[in-house]
Amino acid sequence: MSDNPVASSFYERPNVEKSVIQVGPGVPVGMEGVYSSRLGIGGAYGSWGESYNNESLPSFLAQRNGSSFEADDILNLAELGFNYRQHVPKLTKAESLQLELEVGSRLLKKTLEVCGWKASEIEGVLIGMTGPISLDYIRQISKMAGIPEDALKVSVHKACDGSMGALHLALNPNLSQAGQLNIADHLRGKKVLVGGIEGLSRITCNTTDKNALQLFGNGMGAIGVIPGRTMRFLAGKSYETYDEEGLLAVKMEYPHPGLKADASLLDVTRDSENGIRVAGLMNEPKNGEAVEMAGLMGMVKLFVRTGVQVVEDVYREYRSLMERMGNSGKSISMGIVHHANYKINALKAKHLSKLGIEFPMPWLLSDFGNVSAASNIIAFLRNLPKLNLGDHVLFDGFGAGTYYDVMAVSMGE
Repeated sequence: MSDNPVASSFYERPNVEKSVIQVGPGVPVGMEGVYSSRLGIGGAYGSWGESYNNESLPSFLAQRNGSSFEADDILNLAELGFNYRQHVPKLTKAESLQLELEVGSRLLKKTLEVCGWKASEIEGVLIGMTGPISLDYIRQISKMAGIPEDALKVSVHKACDGSMGALHLALNPNLSQAGQLNIADHLRGKKVLVGGIEGLSRITCNTTDKNALQLFGNGMGAIGVIPGRTMRFLAGKSYETYDEEGLLAVKMEYPHPGLKADASLLDVTRDSENGIRVAGLMNEPKNGEAVEMAGLMGMVKLFVRTGVQVVEDVYREYRSLMERMGNSGKSISMGIVHHANYKINALKAKHLSKLGIEFPMPWLLSDFGNVSAASNIIAFLRNLPKLNLGDHVLFDGFGAGTYYDVMAVSMGE
């Protein structure tokens, strides 16, 4: 697994378009567009809020959250793969809503611009997010971006797995449940926007957990794809298992009925004619705060063992498919893995290597921190210029709850 450390703030990258959103004291926002003419895939990614490096972060968090950081509280963030995070000050709920609506709509508009698509052509918007600022957030930002009302809007709340859960729904027709819309069949051959938008700085305003405060930050990313054409599903698995111990507890800022008789952790609701909400059950913090972590080793315990098993299952399915197709020499060109922290991903790579499963899993988000559902999309866009038509990519999403969405896809038909 390669490491590509970033020594400067995201906003200092040469192709980032920067501006200020006039909310509260004024909030900086930056976005970068990426397009591959070879693949016909493009998108945009970015962040909002002031950028803090590892040295300046504790004092900002102490001032904003009203809690001091002792020497033993401060994580070695560089060792975990993070050098910068973007944060907002405390804002009112109305200010936060105004800010994140503007951020989300700008992301969709920029993605359309990069892809060369008209808003009127879009037939689906699927966004993963841990804690939505409003339940109709995707409908609102889509409307602000000029996307038609009758386009399908899907919000996926599976913590850090949200964007990969969204992409999986867009590509894999086998995920459809009886009596529900088969999203992949519905969107096949159509122009679709898929992404993750994570206002984690807003969420961490409401926690005293010092690990969570240091790890998480704001991030967003969206791509324009045509399922079955510019990106084609090969093999995949969606897996869920309840985090009984609450190793990474997250407050659900969306409705969920709790554990159900069918043992599924997901509540899929058609909340409007063209709107679907996929809500994942979370073990919520007992103290009523937004996030509570059982330490870094708890995250390793939570994600590595099961995560390796799900990747292995999908990889074996992929290899079997290649053999049946008479294409046994084909291999995974790259793995796009959720950036929880570098040590988790390096350990997963080590365990996979012992199973004879090896492919590049580059680390690419040192200037963002853990941005939950946005991380896979950002990593994919940063790798996009390296990919060629016909390359096979493995997406590996995992998040609190716990949820796993792993899929092998082909770039182009």
